[in-house]
Amino acid sequence: MKLGIFAKTFPGTAPGEVLLAARNAGYETVQYNMACSGLSSLPLAISEETACAVRCAAQGAGVAIAAVSATYNMIHPDPGEREKGRQSVEAIAAAAGTMGTHLLTLCTGSRDPEDQWKYHPDNASAAAWRDLCNEFEMILTIAERYDVFAGVEPELANVINSAERARELLDTFQGGRIKIVFDAANLFEIADAARQRYLMEHAVDVLGDAIVLAHAKDRLADGRFATAGTGVLDYRHYLTVLRHGGFRGSLVTHGLAAADAERVAEFLKNEMAAVGAAA
Repeated sequence: MKLGIFAKTFPGTAPGEVLLAARNAGYETVQYNMACSGLSSLPLAISEETACAVRCAAQGAGVAIAAVSATYNMIHPDPGEREKGRQSVEAIAAAAGTMGTHLLTLCTGSRDPEDQWKYHPDNASAAAWRDLCNEFEMILTIAERYDVFAGVEPELANVINSAERARELLDTFQGGRIKIVFDAANLFEIADAARQRYLMEHAVDVLGDAIVLAHAKDRLADGRFATAGTGVLDYRHYLTVLRHGGFRGSLVTHGLAAADAERVAEFLKNEMAAVGAAA
């Protein structure tokens, strides 16, 4: 596995500055965000010059671009908002290859109109599922056009909220353009060690063949998210399960301050080495 971080963890609007900060903190790959190029996270256009600048900055810093964020609310209650999100996905997809990646990360969304990562009871409705499938029909057309893949992350507050729901999506769209972004801390809020281990193992059994990117954050005992290594998540078990499931991609940490990046890198490197998962 390669160790990575959300590029947006570091301040700056120039890719060279941001990616060098990631490398200096101990990371060899990033999940990029267009905000690191001084644009909106969901721009409606990306120039060839801007895309080339990301690739050149990555090469100069010695950092790979594992993925680029294209997260919009795929089941937003306003169809107009969904359309704007798709337009941005197309802009990012068109530039992704030049930037150095073929993976876009998406958010399957929530019926909450203000926060795509906030739970809403209608997320479980048949209408929400239909809207998500309709959205993916269009997104996958974009993905085919630009030879990119759509990275879906199961999250408790979203319409794709479990390994089983993610498997249903994969089975619905079998062309191979949908991939999984996996985060063990998204599988539970409060769970004892035995339950955590079961959830990790079961999820990788269900999704392992589609997992192309892994995330690294943590949970506190009260269920709140936390920086990797500061909570109750058993990282050695997590990494062991991923490795045994055949995962060889990037482990990308997020949900941390730039000042904590070096410490988290050291923690994750130690955990990866302990289970034989280091690159």
